[in-house]
Amino acid sequence: MDTKRGGTAAAAGVDIGRVLIEGDGADTSFLGASEEVAMRAPEMRGGFEAVAALVEALAGRVWLVSKCGPRIEARTRRWLDERQFFSRTGMRRDHLRFCRERREKVLIAESLGLDRFVDDRADVLRPMRGRLDLLVLFGAREAEPGLVAAPDWQQALPVLLRGT
Repeated sequence: MDTKRGGTAAAAGVDIGRVLIEGDGADTSFLGASEEVAMRAPEMRGGFEAVAALVEALAGRVWLVSKCGPRIEARTRRWLDERQFFSRTGMRRDHLRFCRERREKVLIAESLGLDRFVDDRADVLRPMRGRLDLLVLFGAREAEPGLVAAPDWQQALPVLLRGT
């Protein structure tokens, strides 16, 4: 049964940079690169397939939630389109949310009724503790209390599918 606390349907939020777009360091090279270089940024291994599995398991209740400015938002939309993300994953195009500050992600998560979220930044996930049921720190081998470490999609997906 795909329900969460309170009996509402389970729903997931997924970050984009260093979760779906491969990157290194504090952020993806996608941010500072030229438009042409950014469009060549690789997909995170297994990410699109994992999102497709989540979309199927959660009956479409999956959203991408990303923090960036207007220029990177436009670049991200183009990157997703060029990779045919929406057709490959089955995710609805209107299930894409952008915010300008990381602290807004928790508000978006709550407004969408999300109960699980995957992000590569602990500072994004910390404010969600006690508000969402499952928080996955992507790219991590260890996590602090209240967060589940998942170094890659092979380990993140089974965690995100729990209780579905």
